[in-house]
Amino acid sequence: MQVNGQLALTILMGVFLVVVAAWLARVENWRTYTPLAGGGGAFGQGEGYTSEEKPAGIIRWLTTVDHKDIGILYGAYALVAFAVGGLMVVVMRIELADPGMTFISNTYYNSLLTSHGITMLFLFGTPIIAAFGNYFVPLLIDADDMAFPRINAIAFWLLPPGALLIWAGFFPLPDVIPAQTAWTMYTPLSAGVGNGNQMNAGVDLMLLGLHLTGVSATMGAINFIATIFTERAEKVTWANLDIFSWTILTQSGLILFAFPLLGSAILMLLLDRNFATSFFVNGGDPILWQHLFWFFGHPEVYILVLPPMGIVSYVLPRFSGRRLFGFKFVVYSTLAIGVLSFGVWAHHMFATGIDPRLSASFMAVSLAIAIPSAVKTFNWITTMWNGNVRLTTPMLYCIGFVSNFIIGGVTGVFLASVPVDLILHDTYYVVGHFHYVVMGAIAFAGFAGIYYWFPIYTGRMYQKTLGKAHFWLSMVGTNVTFFAMVLLGYGGMPRRYATYLPEFATLHQIATLGALILLVGQIIFVWNFVQSWLEGPVVEDGDPWNLKEEGLYTAEWEWYDRKIKTAIADGGEEEETLTDGGVPENDDDQSK
Repeated sequence: MQVNGQLALTILMGVFLVVVAAWLARVENWRTYTPLAGGGGAFGQGEGYTSEEKPAGIIRWLTTVDHKDIGILYGAYALVAFAVGGLMVVVMRIELADPGMTFISNTYYNSLLTSHGITMLFLFGTPIIAAFGNYFVPLLIDADDMAFPRINAIAFWLLPPGALLIWAGFFPLPDVIPAQTAWTMYTPLSAGVGNGNQMNAGVDLMLLGLHLTGVSATMGAINFIATIFTERAEKVTWANLDIFSWTILTQSGLILFAFPLLGSAILMLLLDRNFATSFFVNGGDPILWQHLFWFFGHPEVYILVLPPMGIVSYVLPRFSGRRLFGFKFVVYSTLAIGVLSFGVWAHHMFATGIDPRLSASFMAVSLAIAIPSAVKTFNWITTMWNGNVRLTTPMLYCIGFVSNFIIGGVTGVFLASVPVDLILHDTYYVVGHFHYVVMGAIAFAGFAGIYYWFPIYTGRMYQKTLGKAHFWLSMVGTNVTFFAMVLLGYGGMPRRYATYLPEFATLHQIATLGALILLVGQIIFVWNFVQSWLEGPVVEDGDPWNLKEEGLYTAEWEWYDRKIKTAIADGGEEEETLTDGGVPENDDDQSK
């Protein structure tokens, strides 16, 4: 018996919203909770003093320009998008457990496929990085705030309407259905050519929502560049700028050149769809869309992965008992990736019939860009080598990141080779490779950052046993799911299909099992995150990870220590802190 797919997704989303409502109902005095010192805030901090500089409750969050508040808003937004995209893919994987069309229709599967990809890349990936960047970059460089606080707030508030437009097809709107173009939106399909339903307004709304997210990312990138160049303290030089800020700076440069091109391509596609212009159809060139999209799309991969690399490069040494090995080489490799990323876009187009001489040149650059990524990988491994490794939850996620990134990177090197790519192109091998990088690496680094800095933005500590359970379920689920997809690709299973030959059923069922393991892990994460934020043990020490013992105490923890002590007394002995650039600085110069 077939079940209506939209009803199934509605039920899943309803359960999710009930959980959110239950969480809000448990927050005591949520309209007038006490902001933390220094402008930061956390739910459930009790009654008492309320900041005179900021309104309390919901009005505060709607009007704030504080970089820490906006970082929390970005994080909340990204995690909600992660939940929505995850529920979409759970429905898809349940459908794929059987070769036939048994749970949802093929059309609805294509809708989920499109929205899942766009949600995870544009509504989760970029905002979760902006969350860490907004909260911690000003603290790490000893800036009072972002260079343009109001623009910072505007950049965030463009995202919620963007999400509503992207998901508009799933809402009960008359004559509007979800887009079914896949996240790459290839023409002529996305231009509405043929007998399908791609001329529906749902595609136009999705394109407009994507445009808003691009404008938001561009505004944020300009702000980060201006902040790091002009707002850092006098003693925070380029030589001792921390590695996370280096990756945010490089990412912002990529965004500045890549996202406006996506916006231009979307505008041309909208004109083709609604005003009969001829950029891609009506006598235009459909392949032009691929060139424009992938000139954005491949730098976008590095836009998503560079800051997570920065998080791992920042967190991993803290639990290895050593400074980051080869700090300068990690910085140089970051810059090299930023430059080379704009010269590899056509490796997505080897099967389109482009000139073989062009294919050879793009293959060479695509293989070359693996070198700076390998440099980082060896530096991470060497940092751990003979170190005093402590297997905390953040460290486990860093190690998981390195492991998954190696698999994702090696499988990508094969795709950079023209003859191999022609065989594996558009198979599940590509899906497995891409998800090893996006879920196995980017999301793992995000979790490492969430757990590592959890005391700073909540004032509490998470449940460590549940944190490790979340890691192991995520690690097992990731490898079971996506390695099965790599094997499916070797078998010739094409991607983007809801039905398939029975010979692929076993591997699809294994992948579905892995996805359900992942789902259990993320449920544990949500419980641990919310419960610990509300009721976890209060952190009263500015060094909860014992970083001072190893001489690895950094600026944001010194700021947090001062914030704790503000309620008691100012002053005390000065501590030496690091910017993680390798040079110790006095806390008056390096922290707030």
